[in-house]
Amino acid sequence: MTIDTVGRFERALESLEVGVERVPAVDATERIAAVLEAPAVGVPLPFDGVSQPESVTTRPTAGELEDARTGVTPATFGIAEYGTVAIESRAAGDEPVSLYPNQHVAVVAASDVVADLGAGFDRLEDCFADRKSIVFATGRSATADMGDLVHGVHGPGTVSVIVLEDR
Repeated sequence: MTIDTVGRFERALESLEVGVERVPAVDATERIAAVLEAPAVGVPLPFDGVSQPESVTTRPTAGELEDARTGVTPATFGIAEYGTVAIESRAAGDEPVSLYPNQHVAVVAASDVVADLGAGFDRLEDCFADRKSIVFATGRSATADMGDLVHGVHGPGTVSVIVLEDR
């Protein structure tokens, strides 16, 4: 029996109330534009034929990051078991762009979605050898520090994932 890893990833994201859409790479820029709320910031996307929409400010200043409603980043990989995206710490500013705006749009290639956490750790060897870090983001920001569960206090209150069908 074949396991549909990307399908499991999508179902896990949906259970976390995360918007998810699988699109061909040629349509990704248009789909990213459709889900973001301006003003938007982002970092360059490393996928062939995929770029940030014109409305997304890449290499944002601290002020632009603070004012942004949406941040758009690539995900180094996704973990189907939990609906987790791995955001690499790079000089381009992936971590702050994924954490500060109210909405985060993560873009991941279907071929970079792994089945489980063990397979995710296998992907980290090169990253750690280069002394980089990874943020694992699973769903919307949430806390129950003060009683009831509240979303968006320590990070994005809304998350969307664009899964690229091809590179």
